[in-house]
Amino acid sequence: MLMPSARLKIRRGGAVDAPSWSIFDLPFELGESVLDGLRRIQKLHDPSLGFRFSCINANACKECMVLVDGRVSYTCTARLEAREMTLEPLANKTLHRDLVTEIAPPDERLHSS
Repeated sequence: MLMPSARLKIRRGGAVDAPSWSIFDLPFELGESVLDGLRRIQKLHDPSLGFRFSCINANACKECMVLVDGRVSYTCTARLEAREMTLEPLANKTLHRDLVTEIAPPDERLHSS
C-alpha cells in the first residue's frame, strides 16, 4: 500500500536573489502542522532552509507566519495535508531569505549606536 505524502513547494532566495522553488516530499502523518514539516525538512533534508518560529522555545507568537497556498497562516496551526502545499514569505514584509521576513515594525527594532 502506498503511503500518502505531503509535498511542500517552498519559495527560496533572498531579497536581491531571483526566487527559486524547492520541493520536498514528506511521509504524511495525520495531525502534523506545516511547522512540523518545515522542521523535519530542515533536520533531515536541507539544514539551509530559512524559516522562523519561537513558540516552542520562547512562548512567543506570530513569528511563523507565511503564505500557505496564498493565504496568511501560522505554520504552527496550519495542518499539513496529503497534497502539494505552496509556502511563500509574507509579501508585505521585508524579505531576508527563504520564508524569513522582518517581523517587528521599524520603530520597535533595537538599533545599535
